[in-house]
Amino acid sequence: MRVLAFLDGTVAEPDDPCVRATDLGLLRGDGVFETVLVENGEPRELGLHLDRLVRSAWMLDLPEPSETDWKRAARQVIDNWRGDGEFAMKLIYTRGSDAGHGSAPTAFALGLEITPKMMSERSEGIAAVTLERGIEPGLAVRAPWLLLGAKTLSYAVNMAALREADRRGASDVIFTATDGSVLEGPTVSVVMVRGRTLYTPPPILGILPGTTQAAVYRGAERAGFTAKIEMLSVDDLYAGDGVFVASSVRKLTRVHTLDGKVLPDASELHRELSAAYEAGYA
Repeated sequence: MRVLAFLDGTVAEPDDPCVRATDLGLLRGDGVFETVLVENGEPRELGLHLDRLVRSAWMLDLPEPSETDWKRAARQVIDNWRGDGEFAMKLIYTRGSDAGHGSAPTAFALGLEITPKMMSERSEGIAAVTLERGIEPGLAVRAPWLLLGAKTLSYAVNMAALREADRRGASDVIFTATDGSVLEGPTVSVVMVRGRTLYTPPPILGILPGTTQAAVYRGAERAGFTAKIEMLSVDDLYAGDGVFVASSVRKLTRVHTLDGKVLPDASELHRELSAAYEAGYA
């Protein structure tokens, strides 16, 4: 089940040709995207995702996306979805073809099914591995042209990292900086819990501000937790009471094993935090 809609409201067949072979999103990964979870016919945190899309587009010198147009395309995907339950919606925005020659950007929303494996991992938890990302703290500020913190289509490294995790018998990755600081995963934010306090690394490190992580924080604070944004080390993860990864599609997923080492059982903590997170959408 897939649904494709363009910004003018047109719904198209996803298997039909609709993107030029010369599109720079395809040729060079020159574009940005967002992934939105749709549940019960409503997109979660769509406004925050569009804000982040605008920020990423600005970092790539792309024309500012129209919130009205994107909302129209998103609604078309949702209204034409005929599947059951949740689904993921990709918002894709590229520089288009023939850059510098007046061509318009390519922009569309695409609804996709969530895999059964992903659904089961939400409740059962996952094994993760730490991998070095090759950046150091402060690099994002010193070298903005590296686009650290932008959600670009250039995901080849992220996908290679996930393949490496699979080779090591894990499902996800927690990236580290050259000094050992915890960053994020290829498609997730990292949250560590110690006592009644949640911790996640700061975006200034060159990581993506997480929309789901922010929603988890809001729910946790309503439930009596304290939420902090601070630097973390891998040792901090091992010393915590629970390690989680968060994304639109993963929601809040427990990490039960890290680099082959079984972490403390955080099942009850996961249930409490997940309930607090979901309460915001009840």
